[in-house]
Amino acid sequence: MLGEKYTQRCRVKPGEEVRLDDFSTTTLGISGKPEEEEEAVPVFQELRSKLANQQRILYAEGKKKLLIVMQAMDTGGKDGCVRKLFSRVDPQGVRVTPFKAPSTRELSHDFLWRVHKVVPAKGEIAVFNRSHYEDIVAVRVKNLAPEDVWEKRYKHIVDFEQMLVDEGTTILKFFLHISKDEQKRRLQSRLDRPEKHWKFFPEDLADRARWDDFQTAYEDVFARTSTKEAPWFVIPADYKWYRDMAVSQIVTHALDGMGLDFPKVEWDPSKIVVE
Repeated sequence: MLGEKYTQRCRVKPGEEVRLDDFSTTTLGISGKPEEEEEAVPVFQELRSKLANQQRILYAEGKKKLLIVMQAMDTGGKDGCVRKLFSRVDPQGVRVTPFKAPSTRELSHDFLWRVHKVVPAKGEIAVFNRSHYEDIVAVRVKNLAPEDVWEKRYKHIVDFEQMLVDEGTTILKFFLHISKDEQKRRLQSRLDRPEKHWKFFPEDLADRARWDDFQTAYEDVFARTSTKEAPWFVIPADYKWYRDMAVSQIVTHALDGMGLDFPKVEWDPSKIVVE
């Protein structure tokens, strides 16, 4: 089963020491999978349709919840992946929250306050485009708070996610893994094309200069917060078509394992007559 193969190959095992240089940014070489874009497109189309049907059942059943966390380096493709993956899904049952720099009001609360408000309710899929992990990674790399502040957040996050799991939430956390060369190409494309200028920010270059620091911070996050109940998946993301196929394989595989079913009614449809 391909979904299971992707799940196993991309998953960070709990407590595993992580080096992102050991993870491919292109493809995984999984036996039986499409190796080229033209082979992957029809597979992805089928998976999107499957996901749309799974979401309908999840929403109708109204018992389980799915939280998807998306993290990446700049230009990693979070927006595009979310847009393509959920383009056929009923918007009633899916909520996407982009986490940007916290507001003054948000900063006046604990760092998980703004996150807890938007976790999925029963029957929902919630997608975090960036997430509470920025409060470790970005804060650490950019020196926005002292170490004794962000160091405690690893445990806070693990405990928070465990609470969500205990309350019936399935959690999938994806890191869209691109190479430094591919990031350069994508940033240059934003400069070269006027219709993409709005996507370029000069501070992106400052973050690019901290590439190694970000990689180290993410490695520590994966090693310390990938759990059996809330795993991290490192997804090759240099090829957008491969990224989308890999994520959709893992998401649909997880939904398959949730035992979803349309709710059973307590009345006999055969005895109802519409006049």
